[in-house]
Amino acid sequence: MAAVVALAVGALVLTRGGDDTDMTSASSTTTAPPAGSASAAGKPCVGVSDELPPGAPAVPVRKGAPPEELVIEDLQLGEGPPVAATATISVNYIGVACSTGKIFDSSYSRNQPATFPLNGVIQGWQAGIPGMKVGGRRLLGIPPEQAYGAAGRPPDILGDETLWFVVEVVGIDSA
Repeated sequence: MAAVVALAVGALVLTRGGDDTDMTSASSTTTAPPAGSASAAGKPCVGVSDELPPGAPAVPVRKGAPPEELVIEDLQLGEGPPVAATATISVNYIGVACSTGKIFDSSYSRNQPATFPLNGVIQGWQAGIPGMKVGGRRLLGIPPEQAYGAAGRPPDILGDETLWFVVEVVGIDSA
């Protein structure tokens, strides 16, 4: 039961958090962060500063100015049918905050892939995952507008934070 709860909490970081906000409109909103909250705006990307969980791949963060457009780079090609935009997928992933190098979430630390509908996650995943195949591993560099925007997801993800992920598709449950 604890594993199920941990998986649900981890998936929450990537999803809407259970609210009724449309991810497309929520991620494109440019409202200011709440007073007193931190922002990553203008900060460069730094290398990973945390120890990787067992079995997790390195995250090749591009140091320096954060990308202004979604970065999609295949690190390893998979096999079989490609992931459709409407698919429910199972993935292993690790996410790193650009400005701090901190790992804010990782399925590897829970020793269990996350499973979710692709249309229920942040816009950067919705645009960056389709076309992958099982066994494929991809680097995503996601600008704030396609992640959590000005609000961020405190305390781990600052407002206006660019996110770096390495995502590996381990299963396609439906399309």
